[in-house]
Amino acid sequence: MDEVRRRAQSLLSSSGSAQDVKAEVQIMASIPLPPSEKYRHFTAEAMLRENTAGRSRQEVLDSLSRLVKALSILEKYGCNLTCPARPRYWRSVKHNNPVFRTTVDAIKGGRTVLYLYGYTNQQIDGLSFPEEVTEPDIEKVAAVTLEVMTLRTEVDTLIKGTHPHLENFKDIIPFVIQQDKLLSDAVVILPGEEQQHGDEPQVLSPSPKPSQVLVHRQPLKPLTGSPAASDCNLCGGTVSLLCPSCDNKPFCDACDDLFHRHPSRANHKRDRVQSSKQETCTICGLSTVHAQCSTCVQRLCLKCDRLFHSHPDRKGHNRTVITPAKTSSPSLSPWECAHCTTVNEMRAVLCTTCERPRLATAASTVQESSLSVPTSPNTEWQCKSCTVMNQGSSILCEVCERPRLATRPPVAPLLSSPGSLSDAETKWTCQFCTYVNTKPTVVCEMCSLACKDSAGVSLPRSLLQTPSITKDQPQLGERPQLMPRVNLELKRQKKMREDGLNLIHQIREAEKRGVSPEEMYAALCMCGGSNINPCDWLTSELPHLLDEICAMAASVQLNYKAGDTEMQSDTVERDGEESELSGPVVAGEGVKLSRAEAKLAWLAAGGDTDRAVRQLLRDRQVKMRELHSLGFRDVSQCEEALRLSGGEVKGALSLLQRPLLEPFHQHIWTDQPEPPIDPKHPDKQRMCRRLLALYDLPSWGRCELILSLLQEPGVTYSLEDVVQAVKESHDKDFIRRLLNNECPCCLCIFPRSKMQSLTSCQCSVCHECFGQHFTIAVRDKHIRDMVCPVCSEPDINDPEQLDSYFSTLDIQLRDCLEPDVYELFHKKLTEHALMKDPKFLWCCHCTSGFINDGDQLKVTCPSCRKSFCAQCKKPWEPQHQDLSCEQFQQWKRENDPEYQRQGLAGYLRDNGITCPHCRFQYALTKGGCMHFSCSQCRYQFCSGCNNPYHKTGCKTAQCSYTGLHAHHPRDCLFYLRDWEPPRLQALLQRSGVEFNTDASNGAQTDACGVMEQKDEAGQQTDSPCGIQTQPGQAGLCEKHYREYLVSLINAHSLDPAALYDAQELTRACERYQVDTQRGESEDDKAYHTRLLVKLMEVPLGEKVPRNK
Repeated sequence: MDEVRRRAQSLLSSSGSAQDVKAEVQIMASIPLPPSEKYRHFTAEAMLRENTAGRSRQEVLDSLSRLVKALSILEKYGCNLTCPARPRYWRSVKHNNPVFRTTVDAIKGGRTVLYLYGYTNQQIDGLSFPEEVTEPDIEKVAAVTLEVMTLRTEVDTLIKGTHPHLENFKDIIPFVIQQDKLLSDAVVILPGEEQQHGDEPQVLSPSPKPSQVLVHRQPLKPLTGSPAASDCNLCGGTVSLLCPSCDNKPFCDACDDLFHRHPSRANHKRDRVQSSKQETCTICGLSTVHAQCSTCVQRLCLKCDRLFHSHPDRKGHNRTVITPAKTSSPSLSPWECAHCTTVNEMRAVLCTTCERPRLATAASTVQESSLSVPTSPNTEWQCKSCTVMNQGSSILCEVCERPRLATRPPVAPLLSSPGSLSDAETKWTCQFCTYVNTKPTVVCEMCSLACKDSAGVSLPRSLLQTPSITKDQPQLGERPQLMPRVNLELKRQKKMREDGLNLIHQIREAEKRGVSPEEMYAALCMCGGSNINPCDWLTSELPHLLDEICAMAASVQLNYKAGDTEMQSDTVERDGEESELSGPVVAGEGVKLSRAEAKLAWLAAGGDTDRAVRQLLRDRQVKMRELHSLGFRDVSQCEEALRLSGGEVKGALSLLQRPLLEPFHQHIWTDQPEPPIDPKHPDKQRMCRRLLALYDLPSWGRCELILSLLQEPGVTYSLEDVVQAVKESHDKDFIRRLLNNECPCCLCIFPRSKMQSLTSCQCSVCHECFGQHFTIAVRDKHIRDMVCPVCSEPDINDPEQLDSYFSTLDIQLRDCLEPDVYELFHKKLTEHALMKDPKFLWCCHCTSGFINDGDQLKVTCPSCRKSFCAQCKKPWEPQHQDLSCEQFQQWKRENDPEYQRQGLAGYLRDNGITCPHCRFQYALTKGGCMHFSCSQCRYQFCSGCNNPYHKTGCKTAQCSYTGLHAHHPRDCLFYLRDWEPPRLQALLQRSGVEFNTDASNGAQTDACGVMEQKDEAGQQTDSPCGIQTQPGQAGLCEKHYREYLVSLINAHSLDPAALYDAQELTRACERYQVDTQRGESEDDKAYHTRLLVKLMEVPLGEKVPRNK
């Protein structure tokens, strides 16, 4: 027991699923231990005794059923606590839950189990865990839950009568245990012994020897006419069958149907036990038993069963119809198919193998032939589908549930005497409804169908041709010829069709004039025999008729009040029943009726004036009683209200309530403002009621929580903020955290409901700071500057993250920005989307952009109307026509005096910085800081290799740096700007690349004239370099001369690793994650040569500008 308990407790603690421990619970429930030893945490004996109080067995079983339901709910509470994914509101159990009230709270000991789970804190509306408890005791909850599941299983088996150890509960619930226990110790007296003992008294006692017990318990083969051997093996009822395949176990009809429905026992052959004496009803003791009720353990006859189970409390009882024993019924046992010899179960109608129907046996054929004779309604009948013999009172077959088929009623034989006038000649029977009609009618008085008798004698004499005695007399043996019949049915149907079409035509014409079909039908009843148009009659005569109906109803009501019983019986009586006109419904001179009520009554009566008067009085009486039940006792006021409202109860109720609501209306429309809710008001209940009326709060406890929070010292939040926080949670600490949040921008305290955050980060700012930040960003900054004001997230260089960010930001800014600012934001967002189009171009003369659909080099800006090259983004010149951009640059170097005067400064300007994101070109050099920020798209990149700069962590493998950084290739200006000019010249000379050392003719030689971006007084401006030039550097300063040499290296894709020393080689290999492990006995030269070969296998920068 302890091992199974520990294993089940471990499984339940880890999974929290009852299915995982189902097998262990079954084992624990079947262990033969008394409840006092099996259940350690709660007293199961006391719970069973307290919940099984009852005077009868049925009451005890009902109490046990309620206990099983309550234990199932407690089991779910325990599994929820042990489940890793506990529900949201696991800390409390509410008493106002209807399931809790009808199950756990309805039994004794239910709250004790909840205390064991940990629900020890008593609240106004339920139980909860103490505030200091953050997690439930999983081990204890699992142990208690296992005992609850075990007790539920045992009680369930007790109710079903299948508990293996009933002796453990005989002192706890003896009433049920004693009745469920089978009389297994009774001695069966053999037929031979019965004759020997004669009339001597016999004592049924257990046999002292086991061998004798075995002999007495041997199954007896039932003989014809012998009584039943014992009670049913399952339910203890009267035995009707014995199964030799099941060791001759006895069964009743219901248990046999259930037990042998299993596929392994469906082919068993059972023997019918013949009962010499039929059992009588347990109530009247006279009639034969018709049904057995398993709920109230009663065996009743048909009449007592209907009377006893007509009570509302016993309508749902499960009853089984007991079929009397029949010797000739072959359908109570499995049947063998006549085609494929497959043995099928009793309920089967078709064979399971060949799917052919069950054929009637010889015995059933005899019975069917006998059934053709007229029998009484209580005679047994055989089903035409499955051949089962059913009781005469049953309508559906007990096996296949198919209806009983009606047989043709017997027809009396015709009299052969020609001279006598018999009933066959004066009456005829309808073949459709079996009604006996009298001649000479040829249409049935019940179903209005014509006579279809095949014999000529069933027709009236007026329709028969008088045969000639000499010529037309039929000879002996000849069959009489059928006489022609008048087709009256066809004429009747034709007449009905014409009347129906005429009625439909009149209704359609009336609908065109706004008359309903009901009004049209009633008008036709009033003026059907005249030539008056029904629609015209409704307009001219109906109002007078309604007034007449109202006057007649008022007259009847006055006569009733005066006690004129004769008038009452003539006008109020309908269908032989007297209408009830009692109660306080009349007063004054007479009833006050309206035309609307009279019209409804007239339509309901189908145009009958007398019926309309009675219907009008009945409707008015019902309405008066309804108003009387609502508290309005003044009959005259109710009559007047119904008259003014046209007979509508809602309208009359509105009129009657208007004077009563007048003080309330005056209070609502008064100019005095409603006093605010004071949390320190002495009348606490009044404040709670006002909170419930003004705010949609879930419970009274939440109102008290609001008042307690507002009464705390140093409170700065408003009532609305507290109400919003209390609606979200009932935890006071969590509510305090919701109400106290500091804005990182203005450092003020706000509730969570007045804070706003972006989807890209977890920062929260107040609504005012949020709106001001994005208003300034939209008006004065680039669209890529619209990031979080606290952490500057998200990263603007990630296009996927940026697109999703702007889609959600648009929804947030819609409500917090002014309309003109929001429109400007949409304009910038549109420009940002257009920049992703490959046909989008920035003008080199102005800051405008547009989409170029053409394929020519020369494009014209639609804003400034100036032309430039679509490929090199240089101002357009006539010499560029029919020349590529490289050819045009070479022509300028050779022929343009201004370009020659600028020298290499012009070369560096023409090969300036191009934004890799929006392709906007800057006529600036790359010297100085390599971190460049595009003024058009705010893209941050390296001006030497065009790789992006990352503000936080990047997606590069093995990179753990979270600050501002970029990943530069080894041929980037970021590394080569530290080389001396002679070293760079040596790299170019090694590859045979020419470079300049002298300034061009006419170029300035005193100061460097290369344009670069400078930060002056916080503003980014473009101005010449101005540094003194050095000889042998082509009229440039040393910084820009290095840039010139590196541009040649990049243009010819030269690898600088060829000139690395040992330290630079090792550092570059570590940067590119090249294996730098030195081999055994490897000298420095071989080691460096091997590293150089591996390093040069790493490709150069892909985005490095390589313009020639």
